[in-house]
Amino acid sequence: MKKILVAVVLGVAALTAAQDAQPAQQPASQAPVIKDPAEYNAYVSAAQQTDANAKISGLEAFLKQYPNSVMKNQALQLLMGAYQGSNNVAKTLDAAKRLVEADPNSVQGYAMLCYFNRLMAQGGDANSAQELADAGKYCAAGLDAIGKTQDKDMIKVKDQMSAIFEAGIGVSALQGKDYANAQKNLRAAADANPTDFSMVYPLALAYLQATPQQTLPGIWYGARAIAIAPKPEVVTQIQPYIKRQYMKYHGDEDGWTDVVAKAKAGTSLPADFTVAPAPTPADQAHKFVTSQDPDKMDFAIWEFVLSNGSQEDQDKVWNAIKGKAVQMNGTVISVSGSEVQIAGSADDIDAKKSDITLKFDAEFSTVPCTPAKKKAGCTPAPKEGASLDFQGEPASYTPNPFMMVMEKGALLTKAAPPAPAHKPVAHHKPAAQ
Repeated sequence: MKKILVAVVLGVAALTAAQDAQPAQQPASQAPVIKDPAEYNAYVSAAQQTDANAKISGLEAFLKQYPNSVMKNQALQLLMGAYQGSNNVAKTLDAAKRLVEADPNSVQGYAMLCYFNRLMAQGGDANSAQELADAGKYCAAGLDAIGKTQDKDMIKVKDQMSAIFEAGIGVSALQGKDYANAQKNLRAAADANPTDFSMVYPLALAYLQATPQQTLPGIWYGARAIAIAPKPEVVTQIQPYIKRQYMKYHGDEDGWTDVVAKAKAGTSLPADFTVAPAPTPADQAHKFVTSQDPDKMDFAIWEFVLSNGSQEDQDKVWNAIKGKAVQMNGTVISVSGSEVQIAGSADDIDAKKSDITLKFDAEFSTVPCTPAKKKAGCTPAPKEGASLDFQGEPASYTPNPFMMVMEKGALLTKAAPPAPAHKPVAHHKPAAQ
């Protein structure tokens, strides 16, 4: 698709210039006419060269000798094409700049500047920030020019040329975090060129990075980008992010492969495309409560239900465990007097965050306990960060931030219970699309 778009730019430039290569044969109302025979011969000789280097030399000489020629714009169009044909990007862009300076309505010049500045920036060029800014500027000017053109050849390729300009404006807007315009312009470009990864993937990002996130179109165009990625390593780079957005919205990866398959077979976003949203935290909590008895739940599930469930579901769990002796294993976060702050769920252990306040009848010793002192009731304080087997009776809790207070604390010396469980992933209701 990139080669096709470049061919459109160059093809139109070459066609327009070729039509003007014999100006004396055309009426003045249709094209400029060179009246000076020497100037005419110099232009035609340069324009008709088949060797790229010879054409470049001839056109540069013509422009230098006749800087105000009526064929200056056509000569610059040909020169731009000749430089591009010789793979000299810098000179191609220089000729394009000279062309738009001479003709502020040159669709061909703006298209070349817009297209190559965007591609260089997206390719990780060191000057990408400036190139994106230039792309936005030239693309906007080009879109305005294509909208006003009366040239029949330009009108024939108006849609393709507009897509070039829309893509440049959209990528530049995305870089500037102008997500609304990035979505609008990139959508037009991507839908016109559904196999161009350089347009489709930025469109996915424009939806997914916006606030609020536009999840469904972002997932669709992200899956589409995966399907048309130019290399396997590109898929490896982008798929985890897009899949993660899908799972965040849906709740798990179920159905993901079907979405990618549909995106591969389709092009633009279908009007009926949908993904079932994940259950709300309250829905998840209710499912736990209705599927198992509270005394069969581990501490992480208690915490999840008591933090996220409806009041009815919280009451059902709390009334079943309140005041009953519970034996657990956790990690000591801190000790103060007769209280020990403990992380009871695996997630809070990882975060070094307490979710249990365990209260003992007596204070822990702040000094080492000798054997004699131990016989007298001296109890050494548990070490911070240590694994602790303990017993306590749930007495109260605070939902957010979660904290359960357990009384009648006791240290256990028997084998530790199973490892603490992770809290379920709390899915949040997605923003409206």
